[in-house]
Amino acid sequence: MARERCNPGWKLSVETEMVRSNLKFALRGNHPPRPLVPPIYNSSTYELEDVREGEELSNTSSKNGYLYSRCGNPTVDVAAETIACLEGAEGSLLFSSGCAAISTCMTTFAKCGDHMVLCQPVYGGVNATVDKILVKLGLEVTYIKGNSLEEYKKAIKPNTKILYGETPANPTMSILDVEGFAALGKAHPQLVTMIDATFASPYLLQPLKYGVDLVMHSCTKYIGGHTDLLGGVISFASKEHGEALTATQIYLGNNMSPWDAFILHRSVKTLALRMDRHSENALKVAQFLQDHPKVEKVYYPGLPSHPDHELAKKQMRNFSGMLSFELKGSMENGVTLVENVKVISLAVSLGGVESLVCHPASTTHCDSYVPAEMRKAAGVTDTMIRLSVGIENAADLIKDLEQALDKVKI
Repeated sequence: MARERCNPGWKLSVETEMVRSNLKFALRGNHPPRPLVPPIYNSSTYELEDVREGEELSNTSSKNGYLYSRCGNPTVDVAAETIACLEGAEGSLLFSSGCAAISTCMTTFAKCGDHMVLCQPVYGGVNATVDKILVKLGLEVTYIKGNSLEEYKKAIKPNTKILYGETPANPTMSILDVEGFAALGKAHPQLVTMIDATFASPYLLQPLKYGVDLVMHSCTKYIGGHTDLLGGVISFASKEHGEALTATQIYLGNNMSPWDAFILHRSVKTLALRMDRHSENALKVAQFLQDHPKVEKVYYPGLPSHPDHELAKKQMRNFSGMLSFELKGSMENGVTLVENVKVISLAVSLGGVESLVCHPASTTHCDSYVPAEMRKAAGVTDTMIRLSVGIENAADLIKDLEQALDKVKI
């Protein structure tokens, strides 16, 4: 029908031809093109065959076509379906950021008067979203220290609707028993279990396979992997949860753009290669730091000295590229180190091909995100340094840390 409308039966004016030119297709041969790489569909809206089709597609649960890009876009759907395959999920939804994905989940499955249990530490942006927005809307929240299943169990109330976990935890690298977490949720049918597995990526850990309801990733990090996009993804185990999340996303309008989805889909193709290299490098860096006389403690689940090493080994394919460490002495020693690296960049975020270092207490977990007393209780000290190990040559990264540590006075 669209082709027929290109030729209405009379000669169109130049102005009209210019506007309608997007409906004319010049194809080579007798078949439409079949690109190896899915194209970017930048169109905000889609032409309908008839009114009935518009009525059908206006139903938020319909996946039989495209109406408006806030409600669905082919480029975004390709990337989402690829991640769903990685997760072993019923489906996935892509969002404009990780925080958008998390807030959509929380507002979908909890309302005013409901209760939610979260681990502590948790990404500072989650703290801010919960404490500065959701609590004001009437959501009751309990934070538990660490990832103890016993503490989660104690915190559950009759009005609890969400159990929220993070593994590996940001920035202490503690590991959640995913299978036990899922079982705890199943024992309370009113609960939805949700895990942020950003530090692991879908390549290293698939929580849905253990029975968790929802898994979230900041696509900005490992899945994107090149520090050039913002995004988040929620993958779900049940169709019902997917339909509820889809409706909320459409109403809030926080979906991912086609361009970011295109870049994301490209990046997923190298995720396995990158994660293997990140993990290999991080272990070498962690071993170096563990033996350095100016380092007090190293937090990396790949080290046998990590208290959750065996659990991480059981449920993760590898240990990722994220680690934290504490220097001996004061916070000033940490400042000296992060301001003197030359190969590693001082920046927030993580999971890119380049190595990044940051000081959580002054950035990702600063006072405006996480109150100081809560931060300290969770084990995020003023001397803690977080390192996202990239895919450079590990020897160069170690040499860079070594020269920066030489400038630290103990």
